[in-house]
Amino acid sequence: MTQKIAVLGTGKIGEALLSGMIRAGWSPSDLLVTARRAERAEELRSRHGVAAVTNAEAAKTADTLILAVKPQDMAALLGELAPHVPADRLVVSAAAGIPTAFIEERLAQGVPVVRVMPNTPVLVDEGMSVISAGTHATEAHLVRTEEIFQPVGKTLRVPESQQDAATALSGSGPAYFYYLVEAMTDAGILLGLPRDKAHDLIVQAAVGASVMLRDSGEHPVKLREAVTSPAGTTISAIRELERHGVRAALIAALEAARDRSRELASGGNG
Repeated sequence: MTQKIAVLGTGKIGEALLSGMIRAGWSPSDLLVTARRAERAEELRSRHGVAAVTNAEAAKTADTLILAVKPQDMAALLGELAPHVPADRLVVSAAAGIPTAFIEERLAQGVPVVRVMPNTPVLVDEGMSVISAGTHATEAHLVRTEEIFQPVGKTLRVPESQQDAATALSGSGPAYFYYLVEAMTDAGILLGLPRDKAHDLIVQAAVGASVMLRDSGEHPVKLREAVTSPAGTTISAIRELERHGVRAALIAALEAARDRSRELASGGNG
């Protein structure tokens, strides 16, 4: 039987999922979208050939609902959906920091909920989507969720208790690399390189290093040591990184991101 899937709140991440599903073989006729603005809904319909509907219509029609709204909009959306979502619907939340219990409490008893934390590289099909089952979600529900998110990158299952840590590493992770590239570009300019050339050198180094990490199976220490000659340039740079506590700063930064994720999950907005 054909499964209908609705993406509710189709922003950049939601549209990336939509596009990925279509490329993976889903028929646009089996995909529904909702958007806050009528012009955005029309844009999605025109670009992807999908039906644009209201949130209530999506809840009544689709077998799987992907909630891709901002965390602060989730409570209002669930209030709108609650009268229309029967217990056999799969609800997938891609809203950062929202626990499955928050959703389960606001929908019919027994509705299966799966929580997913994607990161922005889903926009270029290189994302990581971290998946956790709610109280009523089964293996079949997790597999269906993986099928939706795998076209835009990799998926990883974790217990929901580990979602805050995964958010710190993966959800926020791309920003740390952009920050590092920004800093290294500034260093390249200081060393006498034009900005565009410094940028190109660093980005390609990052791409190459990432592919080697992914494909070689080697520990990062071993790969780093392969670049680090005795009394050479690399070890001089690493000595300075250690002297300035970069490793400790990264650990502290990730702990801060995890703690903020916990605050958001418990309703903190400070």
